[in-house]
Amino acid sequence: MNDEFNVTYLTFSGHVELHRFRFLYFLVMFIVYVLILCSNSIILCIIWIHKSLHEPMYIFIAALLLNSILFSTNIYPKLLIDFLSDKQIITHSHCVFQFFAYYSLGASEFLLLSAMAYDRYVSICKPLQYPVIMRKSTVSVLLLLAWLLPALQVMASAAIIKNVQICRFTLTGIFCNNSIYNLFCVTPRTLSINGVSILLNTALLPMLFILFTYAKILIISYQSGSDVRKKAAQTCLPHLLVLMSTSYLSSYDIIKARLQVYFPRSAHLIMTLQIVIYHPLFNPIIYGIKMKEISKHLKKLLCEGKLN
Repeated sequence: MNDEFNVTYLTFSGHVELHRFRFLYFLVMFIVYVLILCSNSIILCIIWIHKSLHEPMYIFIAALLLNSILFSTNIYPKLLIDFLSDKQIITHSHCVFQFFAYYSLGASEFLLLSAMAYDRYVSICKPLQYPVIMRKSTVSVLLLLAWLLPALQVMASAAIIKNVQICRFTLTGIFCNNSIYNLFCVTPRTLSINGVSILLNTALLPMLFILFTYAKILIISYQSGSDVRKKAAQTCLPHLLVLMSTSYLSSYDIIKARLQVYFPRSAHLIMTLQIVIYHPLFNPIIYGIKMKEISKHLKKLLCEGKLN
């Protein structure tokens, strides 16, 4: 038999009134995707071009912005194609890959935020030891672990999903995430255990580490002078805002999948769109406005553009 006859197709059923608003959906999401690419890329380029920003804190910010671009590119092109298609379908293998990239890059976000929290802790609480601890090799190792560890763990789940027998062929969402579990005839125990392990290792433990680290920074900064408090507020506040955004949006995905909570289709679509719209746009806005050095170079770039 030809391979084309052995391909399994899955259907997305999470769209609302797509036949009426397909062009509106496409236009809005296309504009959002362009904004995500442009806003993240501009700040990424600013950090790359200016040597004064080649410090661990800004390197981690650049990595976070690159992660947002990759995360969005995993979702948006297929989403835009679906808006204009008569049938919203995806092959099983492509769905498994989208699942892998979605959770791998999503988990990397928490680990990158953990690395940034550690960097701020060393900078504020151990300033004399900062050049020794946060060397280039340390930064490289932290970046490698932030992307590699989630990828390896999620890859194990993706491998299991690839070989699990499915009895249903309709996904309740608009892209492949945990909703793929609802297609299985029987959910393997190993998959559930690995899912809990991923949640613990790449989300809950990093979040606890971040909260503990910033609590220590808060205590030490208030015991120190006003300069230390000002530095802590300027550099830690953007990271905390991004953490809150990431945690809020991730919690919905976890509750929906793990607790099997029912949401009306319209509410589910709105929450899903928030994950793919707000978060990738939120990072460059926060770091572009709140980080003094990035904001300075950004304003200079915009002023030069106006003069030309």
